[in-house]
Amino acid sequence: MKRNFISFTLLTLWLQLFQAQTPSKETVVIETAFGTMHLKLFEETPLHKTNFLKLVKEGTLDSLLFHRVINQFMIQGGDPLSKWAEPGDSLGHGDLGYTIPAEFNDKLIHKKGRLAAAREGDDINPQMASSASQFYLVMGRKRTPEELKKYEERINKTRYVRCAREFLSTTQGKELKQKYNYYKNQSALDSAAVINTMIENQIKTAYDKQADYKFSDYQTEIYTTVGGTPHLDGTYTVFGEVIKGLEVIDKIAAVKTDTRNRPLQDVRMRVYLLNE
Repeated sequence: MKRNFISFTLLTLWLQLFQAQTPSKETVVIETAFGTMHLKLFEETPLHKTNFLKLVKEGTLDSLLFHRVINQFMIQGGDPLSKWAEPGDSLGHGDLGYTIPAEFNDKLIHKKGRLAAAREGDDINPQMASSASQFYLVMGRKRTPEELKKYEERINKTRYVRCAREFLSTTQGKELKQKYNYYKNQSALDSAAVINTMIENQIKTAYDKQADYKFSDYQTEIYTTVGGTPHLDGTYTVFGEVIKGLEVIDKIAAVKTDTRNRPLQDVRMRVYLLNE
């Protein structure tokens, strides 16, 4: 019975993994001085796939830098301003003038080797739309069950903050915030406290409509055995994966960087489609 249970569990995980990696036929190649990586793009994220293939075919990504590198986290590139950047230039704020709508998928998680889209922060990008060209490759590391529990708490706090931001952007939220500020400035602290309680109740009501975030068995299995960056799940769109040359991520992540995480030695990329 025990052996059958284990076999069934492994089969289930395998099927989940297979379903979470439906790749396109195209193979994207990223060449660097540290080695070459082959990537497949996921069919479950058609907007990101179409856009990325367009950039590759047009040569938009050629000669750009991996401009932000954090060991045991990720390597990021795709800033169009990096093509002609001088040593020490601040990078990461370049764009192509448009964004890609988020395409979240519970099965496409931040496992090591995954390709995901960078984006602006929630404060100015509440819809979590992706940058048209900036992307990152996940390195991460293996996590313990205790660490995953802490990440769940962190994700739920982030979701609460998002609910608060969304409510305070509504007409009702703005009016209550104005009243709160008025009473506070008038030192009418009791009245301010009443308004603050009303705001908190509205936020809590919105938050309670969604179930608390919890890592699935599949996520737990991947993050404790393969590794990755679990706290980014559901907030950044994952749209591809390295299928060959995974070790190149580790090599690039190990380079020396400045205080802004830019490699001291430029790490340029050549990006093209593999002829199959």
